[in-house]
Amino acid sequence: MEDAYFRLRGRQAGILGEFELNRMAVMVPLVKLEGQVNILFEERALTLNRQPGEVCFPGGAVEESDRNPVRAALRETCEELGITRNDMEFIAPLDVLITPYNSIVYPYLCEIDNPKAIHPNHSEVKSVFFVPLNYLKSTTPRVYDVRVFLDPGDDFPFDLIPGGKSYKWSTGTYRTYFYSYEGKVIWGMTARILVSFLELLKKSETEGLK
Repeated sequence: MEDAYFRLRGRQAGILGEFELNRMAVMVPLVKLEGQVNILFEERALTLNRQPGEVCFPGGAVEESDRNPVRAALRETCEELGITRNDMEFIAPLDVLITPYNSIVYPYLCEIDNPKAIHPNHSEVKSVFFVPLNYLKSTTPRVYDVRVFLDPGDDFPFDLIPGGKSYKWSTGTYRTYFYSYEGKVIWGMTARILVSFLELLKKSETEGLK
């Protein structure tokens, strides 16, 4: 009889602790306006409890009713922009983002074929705006590193680790990007996903020239 661990051969690796994190999915929407490709961004409604007024991509929490994160991204995009699935063309998944604050974000890329269909849901979205893709490709964002460190609670079993309360915890940095466009500031998770997408796009364009 084969040992159980040999049955793991051929499995696809997952993300350790994925389902212990707050799972979110967002869409990076491309929109052609007057022959120019733009990226759509939202300003969150000021009445929201979480991050009111901040710039973001359409998206939200992955709910139990969502079969997978891409379904969540499509659902949230339709709800927030007032469009239907037929108004957009799904293109590809982008790279998954794991944040230092217990969240995992699954970004996807799409093109909205019918910009006139966009009617933001103002209970969630204050406004939408468009930034030309060429502007973002040619703009270098401002970059800052934020320190990340562990802060064990009072009930942590210090007596079980070498050095006890004097244990030297590792620290790290979380790179934070800032873009500015016509008075709007794009930063945080949104800017990090944007930077990743632009890097993927640059790599794709470079490979296409070979």
